[in-house]
Amino acid sequence: MVNLEWYRTFKAVYKNGNFSVAAKELFMSQPAVSQQISMLEAHVGNKLFNRKSKGVEPTEYAKLLNNLIIDALERLENVETSFRTKAEDANRLISVGVSQHLFSCIGNLLISKFELIDFTFAENDALFELVDSKKLDFAIVTKGYETFDTKYEVVGKIKLIMVAPTSLDITDFRHKLKADNYTEIEQWLNEQKWYSHDARIPHIKLFWLHAFNKKRPSMVPNYIIPSESEMLRLLSKNEGVAITWNCNARKLIKENKLQLVWNSFHVPEQFVYLLTAKNSNTNSFFETISKELKLFFGNRL
Repeated sequence: MVNLEWYRTFKAVYKNGNFSVAAKELFMSQPAVSQQISMLEAHVGNKLFNRKSKGVEPTEYAKLLNNLIIDALERLENVETSFRTKAEDANRLISVGVSQHLFSCIGNLLISKFELIDFTFAENDALFELVDSKKLDFAIVTKGYETFDTKYEVVGKIKLIMVAPTSLDITDFRHKLKADNYTEIEQWLNEQKWYSHDARIPHIKLFWLHAFNKKRPSMVPNYIIPSESEMLRLLSKNEGVAITWNCNARKLIKENKLQLVWNSFHVPEQFVYLLTAKNSNTNSFFETISKELKLFFGNRL
């Protein structure tokens, strides 16, 4: 039966013209190299190398054998290297920065695909600085950064929507929306209990800016819960409304724990970017993360 290690050893000896050099390259002893060449010679029935004062020279049969096996052997070695690289990647710790509210919708996805991740929570500009200074491998941000030392790719879109528990009767609100009566729409919203993941109510402000052309709503949030996933979980069990990214609400809406109150066409979608440093050794990770995020955001509401 053919032993591929014999052919690896043959290739090393043929290339180097020396058993000792081949042994060092293969991390083997010289007697082991000699033994493998002898076994290969017995297998093929021909002498492969003639000894010289400073090494060995291939016989005519060795030259023929080399021409026959070299391409196939290199293909096998490339496959082996590829599998080894994938195995090493699977067990390598990578660092990923993301805002806390985006983590709510993509955290499970990343954890399911990689064995070792060190997450950092921060906002867009802080995450860019960490990637630019090579303190983070990747950042998932909602703002594009085009610099000489970094690269980014659009991996999806998200949008702010208004949600409420399914127990809330929004029939009257739907009538007001249909009539485009924005004064009464806003009045109805001001009468509700409000949830926010941040005391500065950034999601609510942005929604109001586009939906009502106002810089700030007149209401004050009743509950500030600094985790968007926890905010939505609690909202689903109580009364009130909230503004959230559609990707965060998707699962709870499908489970009939939340309902979509308003998906305003005035509120634009926002790009999500995957950011990394150029000339890093994380290209395979970048491609994998990018592919998975594109698949995930492709299924948005």
